[in-house]
Amino acid sequence: MAYFNIDQLAPVLGLQTQQIQRMAEREQIPAQKVGGEWRFSRKGVLEWIQNKIGEAGDQELKELEKSCEILAQGLQDIPLSDLIFPEAIKIPLTARSQGAIVREMVEVAMGTNLLWDNKAMEEAVLSRENMYPTAMENGVALLHPRHPMADILGDPFIAFGRVRGGVYFATNGIPSDIFFLICSVDDTQHVRTLARLSRMINAPEFLSELRLIEEPKDVVKLIRQTEESL
Repeated sequence: MAYFNIDQLAPVLGLQTQQIQRMAEREQIPAQKVGGEWRFSRKGVLEWIQNKIGEAGDQELKELEKSCEILAQGLQDIPLSDLIFPEAIKIPLTARSQGAIVREMVEVAMGTNLLWDNKAMEEAVLSRENMYPTAMENGVALLHPRHPMADILGDPFIAFGRVRGGVYFATNGIPSDIFFLICSVDDTQHVRTLARLSRMINAPEFLSELRLIEEPKDVVKLIRQTEESL
């Protein structure tokens, strides 16, 4: 479905139709009026969910993930542990600035042979960061382009890196030491991956364990175990 009306969108977002109407009227969700009725594009809804994920608490993340699952019906369900490979993990990263971190993470991603244009990915990720930083208060940054880049990717995957001491990656005054680079080929899969990863990093003890791991295979193992527990 390329477009939703209010009645169709309500069960997707788990909201009342009146709430969605007010959100549309207040320009709190991408919408346009067609024939006197509000219409919501699938792409706009996905982008709205993506932006909400970065500031959501645990309960809201669960609701957003449900929305992603509804939107993703019919798509192949790929576990996060199947999207991250040892060759796309680097501990520690050596970069000490935002631009250098993004560049190094993209270089790490190139190790999968699934990314064909490092410059295009680097520019897209930095553009997204300049528009809307992905660094969070827990020291994690979920790097990704604003939109999936299917033309330079063979398959979707996630790269991971950790830097000692952290790097000031946003204006929140909190250093980031854990970086995920989300490389997606489909809007819906991208947002679903982002929602699941956001829930995972909020899981008890996940980040503390992730900060102690030194071997790439153990990162994959921890992600698999945590995903199964969720």
